[in-house]
Amino acid sequence: MITIVNYGMGNLGSMLNMFKRIGVNARIESDPAVIQQAQKLVLPGVGAFDTAMNCINTVPGLREVLDHKALVEKAPILGVCLGMQLLTGSSEEGTIPGLNWIPGKTARFPKQDGLKVPHMGWNVAQSNSPSLLTMQVGEAPRYYFVHSYCVHVDDPAHSIMRTHYGIDFDSAIGRDNIYGVQFHPEKSHRFGMQVLKNFAEI
Repeated sequence: MITIVNYGMGNLGSMLNMFKRIGVNARIESDPAVIQQAQKLVLPGVGAFDTAMNCINTVPGLREVLDHKALVEKAPILGVCLGMQLLTGSSEEGTIPGLNWIPGKTARFPKQDGLKVPHMGWNVAQSNSPSLLTMQVGEAPRYYFVHSYCVHVDDPAHSIMRTHYGIDFDSAIGRDNIYGVQFHPEKSHRFGMQVLKNFAEI
């Protein structure tokens, strides 16, 4: 069973539907006491970094449960889109510290002539290091992105996939039991389905 964390922001319905489509049991849950019993977690997110972290920090018991699942129990966790950015220590979008489970920073795409922000649409993600998350995705898999900020991890060993959009950025990251993808796997057809299948099997 995969538990999709509902902290007030995220593509909850579409994520749940995609797990059902690939035959994986999943549920949406907001109660920290129930989340504490989860086997695996998905941390989705759409919106602003500070708003998301404020939601996580102010729901009684939620931040403590998430930290415990990630750092003590070592439960598999997948952050998606904004959820991946929350895994880092900080974001130029705001001032509230992130979860800092994977050391790194989230930065706005630099201004460049002809570069539209947000980065929206299909783009290739190149494998940077082997990972259980990206097994059997094939060569040069394409994923659907919608984001104005991008992640740069501190340790190259935590970079699973890289994507180019004006600059190179980390589009999939991982550290021990914790993973993140900047793209939307639930909107990325067979490539995204494979990533979610892989996570379900970790």
